Formats: sequence, C-alpha cells, structure tokens
Amino acid sequence: MGAMLSTQTISCGVLSLCFSLLSNAERRSSFMKWLCTFLKGQKPGEPNRRRPRVTAGEEEDTLWQPPVRPKNDPPRNDNEELDRAIAESLAEDVKPPKERNHKGDSNDEDLARAIQDSLNMNPYTPYNPYAPSQAQAQPRGHRVCGRCKHEIGHGHYLSCMGIYWHPQCFRCCSCGHPIRETEFTLLGADPYHKLCYKELHHPKCDVCLQFIPTNRSGLIEYRAHPFWGQKYCPLHEQDRTPRCCSCEKMEPRNTKYMSLGDGRSLCMECLGSAVMDTGECQPLYHSIRDYYEGMNMKLDQQIPMLLVERQALNEAMEGESKGPHHMPETRGLCLSEEQTVTSILRRPRIGGNRLLDMRTQPQKLTRRCEVTAILVLYGLPRLLTGSILAHELMHGWLRLKGYRNLNAEVEEGICQVMSYLWLESEILPASSRHAPSSSYASSSSSSYPPTSSKKGGISHTEKKLGEFFMHQIANDTSTAYGDGFRTAYAAVNKYGLRQTLNHIRLTGGFPV
Repeated sequence: MGAMLSTQTISCGVLSLCFSLLSNAERRSSFMKWLCTFLKGQKPGEPNRRRPRVTAGEEEDTLWQPPVRPKNDPPRNDNEELDRAIAESLAEDVKPPKERNHKGDSNDEDLARAIQDSLNMNPYTPYNPYAPSQAQAQPRGHRVCGRCKHEIGHGHYLSCMGIYWHPQCFRCCSCGHPIRETEFTLLGADPYHKLCYKELHHPKCDVCLQFIPTNRSGLIEYRAHPFWGQKYCPLHEQDRTPRCCSCEKMEPRNTKYMSLGDGRSLCMECLGSAVMDTGECQPLYHSIRDYYEGMNMKLDQQIPMLLVERQALNEAMEGESKGPHHMPETRGLCLSEEQTVTSILRRPRIGGNRLLDMRTQPQKLTRRCEVTAILVLYGLPRLLTGSILAHELMHGWLRLKGYRNLNAEVEEGICQVMSYLWLESEILPASSRHAPSSSYASSSSSSYPPTSSKKGGISHTEKKLGEFFMHQIANDTSTAYGDGFRTAYAAVNKYGLRQTLNHIRLTGGFPV
C-alpha cells in the first residue's frame, strides 16, 4: 500500500502542475471529466485491467490480487462532494472573465484541497500481509542524536557502534571541540579526542609524572602503595628512586627529599615532625613512661634512651646476642649488653636537601639491670619515634619483671600490641578507642593516659601518618612481628591486657 499511495501522490502533483498550465476552457473541461472518472474508480462490470503482482517470498505461480470491493458498499459521500466541487468549477468557466478573476484562485485552491482530501481519506485500503504492525512500525532511518537527543531525520550524520550524531554534535566530551580526526575514543556514548581521553582516563605515574606505559600484552601495568595509593611505573622499584624511610612514599621528580646522610631519605611531610637529637626526644620518652604507669605498668628502673644514626644502630645490633630484629630495617633496639654507642648530641642544621653540622658523642653504656639502654634511629617523625619507644620499652618491662625465655612470636607480638595501643591513644579520641587500651588498668584507681603527648594536639597530616604506622603494624607479613601481633591483639581484646600478661608469665604463650 505504501508504494501505491506514494505513486498516486506523485501523479496528483504532476496533474496539478498540468492543470495550472491549461488556460483553454475546453481542455480544462475535458480534463476535469477524465479526472472525475479517474477518481470515481472503475465502473461495475468492466474487467480489471490491473496486472497481477507476484508477492515477495512466494513461488512464482502464486499471485496477489487486490481484494474485491463488496457490491453493497455505502455511498461515498466524499466523492459526491468532490463531484459537486468539480461541477461548480466547470460552471465557473462559463462566466465572463471579470466575474471569474476574483474567485478563480480560491476555487482552484478548493479543488486541489478536495482532490488531496479524497486521496488521504480513501476508505478502500488493501490488506498487505507483509506490512509491520502499528505497534512496531517506525519510519525507516529513525535515528536519535547521541548528544542533543533530537531526531536526526534526513541529511548527513555520523555513526559508530550503533550510536548516531549530527555532524555539529560530534564533539569531544572533555574539551568540547569538534572531532575531525579519523581516530577517536568512545566511552559509552561519549566521544573523546584520543589525547583528551588519555589525559582524562589514562593513569599517570606519581613519580615520573608521565603516562604509565603498557606492557608487552598491551595492558597498563603499575604499582600502587597499599595505604597512600601512590601509583608508579614498575621500573622505579629498580632505578634507585629514593623512598621516604618513614611513610615509604617514592620521591616524585618535581620534589626533593631530605637526605639524612646515612642512606635514608625523608619526605617534607615527615620532616615537619621529625625528632633529630636525644635531648629533643626526652619529653616524648617521658610521656610514654607515663603512659605505661597509667596502664599500671610502672618501670622501677631508669632506662637510658639514645637517638643514634643508622650505622651506630647496626653496630649495636651486631653486639647484641638476644632477640630477633625487624628486617629489612631495624629502627629500635633494647640493649642488654654493655656497649659504647655513638648518639646524636645536637640537632643538625638543614642546608638545601641535606643535614649539616651534625654533632655526635660516644657514650659507654654500663649494665645496671637487665636492660642497658634503648636505642632509636634519629630523624623519624614524632609518632613513629614514639611507637618505636613504646615497643622497645615493653621489651625492657618484660625483662625487668622476670618474663624470661619467651619465643620471638610471643615477645615481639605483645610489644607490637603496646606500640599499636599507644598510637591509638595519640590519634583517636577516647570514645572510639578499643577496650584493650584500658583493660589492664581496670583494677587500678589511676586514670587513663592523656589523649596526646604533644601540646595542642596533632595536625591532620600527623594523624594520617599515625594511621599509616598502625596500618603497618596490623598488616606486617613477618612471623614474629605480624602473626605475633595479630595473635597477641586477639588475646588482649578477648581477655584484657592484664590476664594476657599473667598467662604469658605462667605458660609462655597467649591464652586461646
């Protein structure tokens, strides 16, 4: 039906054009008679002159005939109105020209309108079994622009992956400029210039500040710090890129870390709260001793504390016969042997990215009790220095209280618990701390230790550092320091610190 209706429409257009060119009354009258006959259709009894058509998909001997119109059709009122309009037009031709001039144009328009209405309102509609249903019918070429969401219609358009755009709508969703390149990137329904997409979505290395390259398989491969999320190219793990000895962040190319002179580097954030000499560390050390007393774990002997360089700590560690050491970097040591240790006497001066005028002093450590001294690396942030002191001071407390011959997992595990609890008391408010922090002092009249040993509290940067140091303790992978901490912390959390320590004294292990 669609093709047939289209043919009639085109014919009417041609006929109306021919009609406008005829000026002779006789030709117009004969034409109108013929047109009337055409519109009224075939007379009854006349043979059907229309040729049969072969339907698509059928065999050649199958013919499609248009349906026969019933004999008792109702009168066609629309055609009668058309006949009346044509008769009035023909009668108008007989009138003098002066009488026809002012009505000719309007009558012609009425005639054309009547012809068009007759075609559009034809009740005789053949059935086409291959036509789609009205619910599924859509105009051929129906397309909606993926950007402006308007129908594209007829004309130029762009398409990719089933998505269409007007040419003027095909713009980069990042910079907004038109995309004229033959290659572009499509993210969902959003097109991008290749460089814009790479700038927006391709990860950059936080060290060299370049786009992270792809590996041999064509995949983007990079490393990421588990806590800070710093992303970097894998090659920076072998190209001697400096790493902060405190927070473990790698040094970016647009930043310079502070060199501590013993092979260690310190980032600017950690340098802000770094403890540089023994005298500067004394208030922190006393605050941690007060923390122990608040937990009803008072130390009766004064244990010397020294801040030392890396080389001095390694030499002291070689002379110490007891206990395991945290590898690959040992940051503190509880000495039980008499030794001569070189300590940092005065805070060095900062010059550029190096420390200058460092003054050291050799000091002979004499054994007056089970513990000779506590050594800690200099140049570490206050919270990291304090956590090391809390760990080593627990070693001293165990030795002074007669806890002997403990295996490494038990002793290092309970020492890590004390380091963890001290960090928790420094960075978390009292309402959000875990019960193990005060469980030992449950039978004591002493109050819980103060929230922070630093006057005025801590900054957001320092708090984040403290959370990282707690994360390091909780996720340590070594047997003594990692598995030992998790077992000890579970026991303290279940039974309390006091009962856990009593069980260690009696059995040498943690309660289950």
